[in-house]
Amino acid sequence: MEKQFVKFATATARVAGKPWTFIACLAIVLGWAATGPIFKFSETWQLVINTGTTIITFLMVFLIQNTQNRDGAAMQAKLDELLHAVGAADERFIGIEHLTDRDLDRILAEVEARAQRLHGDDQMPVVATRAEDLTASNRKAARKSAAKKAST
Repeated sequence: MEKQFVKFATATARVAGKPWTFIACLAIVLGWAATGPIFKFSETWQLVINTGTTIITFLMVFLIQNTQNRDGAAMQAKLDELLHAVGAADERFIGIEHLTDRDLDRILAEVEARAQRLHGDDQMPVVATRAEDLTASNRKAARKSAAKKAST
């Protein structure tokens, strides 16, 4: 049953995202609006569009959420694999999607501070790897050492 639902949710999300689906829905709404004078803009006439759109929206929320959940989980698995496979990558980032917002904010602040140290105030923060941090620190230390030697 789960595989059938996944196939249905994926196909529905794919179709819902097509331009022709939007055009078809727009045509339905315009057709409904055009019939307003025929039905004297009655409560029943309004109820038809309200009920129809509410049911479709209610069902689509769950189908699209299912698709996004699977896409997000697949993306996290791929990113975790890349972090694991790249030797210079910081493996502490694997699985951080399970942390709290407060923990994620703290990690983001650390990464931004690291980028600030690497790139200075005049550039946009760039995420740097641990290896880049070490390289930048080594360059700064070498510059300081050269400056001390030059002054003496």
